[in-house]
Amino acid sequence: MKSTRLYTSESFFIEGGNPLRGKVQVSGSKNASLPILVASLLTKEENLVENVPDLLDTHTALELLGSLGVQVEFQDHRVRLQARELSSYRAPDAMVRRMRASVLVMGPLLARFGRAVVSMPGGCSIGVRSIDQHLRVFEKGGASIRIKHGYMDMEVKRIKPVEYTFEVITVTGTENALMFLSGCEKRSILRNIALEPEVLDLVEVLRKMGVEIHIEDRTAVVRGSRELRGFHHRVIPDRIEAGTFMVAGFITGGDVELQGVRVEHLGAVMDKLREAGAQVDVLSLDRLRVRSKGEIWPLSISTAEYPGFPTDMQAQFTVLCCLARGQSEIKENIFENRFQHVAELQRMGADIHVRDRLAIVRGVEKLYGAEVYSTDLRASASLVLAGLVAEGTTVVRDIHHLDRGYERLEEKLRALGATIERLPPEGS
Repeated sequence: MKSTRLYTSESFFIEGGNPLRGKVQVSGSKNASLPILVASLLTKEENLVENVPDLLDTHTALELLGSLGVQVEFQDHRVRLQARELSSYRAPDAMVRRMRASVLVMGPLLARFGRAVVSMPGGCSIGVRSIDQHLRVFEKGGASIRIKHGYMDMEVKRIKPVEYTFEVITVTGTENALMFLSGCEKRSILRNIALEPEVLDLVEVLRKMGVEIHIEDRTAVVRGSRELRGFHHRVIPDRIEAGTFMVAGFITGGDVELQGVRVEHLGAVMDKLREAGAQVDVLSLDRLRVRSKGEIWPLSISTAEYPGFPTDMQAQFTVLCCLARGQSEIKENIFENRFQHVAELQRMGADIHVRDRLAIVRGVEKLYGAEVYSTDLRASASLVLAGLVAEGTTVVRDIHHLDRGYERLEEKLRALGATIERLPPEGS
């Protein structure tokens, strides 16, 4: 019986069963690009960012910067930006709802212009991600914050030095704080900071702009400037895209070489793949090869802040565990609602039981093609992986989630031998 639902998003049509073989070039990191693009607000000089992925989130970020008055030019993965003057200090609700990372404009707007008006972000599909830690740093730096009509209206005359310990490790909180304190000429200290590679890529940019940042363990000492320079920077590779292709090559029984990676960022993923039975060979600092040796062994996974196992790889490894010979346990410690892919995998024959933040996954002989629905970015990727190994045909709906973080995914998979097509929305 034909579904009566009207699909307003594109879908993937996948025929499973093809081992992936060949070479794939990994794109620039989405999660590194977004704060680096926003950092252009800190200077009136021109900035050039290279290796920027052509993604839905990238276009949203550039649209937001353009609405503030930033001059933007995006072509061939290179972005030129110049914020000589601004026409607005307001990040509207529609933008923040489309991309929660829009709240990253708060720090640089306050640092450079002393004013920011940003919509309250609320929750997202994978859980509530509070920005109270961001706001406490701003307040300690002398900012006044008023909540009016769903917006945070923030103002600061001159940023005071800050000494602050984050109550929880927060990536965007660390990034916002670093950009905010880039406008303070006196020494500030941030403790319990995030150390994800994407955060450290922003740190490298801020140093190029003239900010002094010294990091030891999880403590950053920051001394900014009232006049920051423009920068030229190449964004790091996307370690989550790389990890997704590594899992895809292994579970399909294939042999995939990844090019343009940072091997040192993939330690936790490589360790778990080897534990599951994959042959992972480091060919150079920016190339590695993943091969199947025939068996998939069960795993015990617990997500953690970097350098631990990334929460953004949990859904992809859940698919791997569905095919393992035995029972796996996956503990999600970062987000409280990040097992939304489980119900869709169960439609494909997966044996998964979730209790609070723990998923018990019992390996099955095979998965079967089905019509499934994406709920968030990484859940979408997991459903594509499941479709690649499933018997028969899989249709993955609502792939606009996936287009936020994977560049030309279907083209890259086809080049490796997958049978996958993008379908237009029904009725279009």
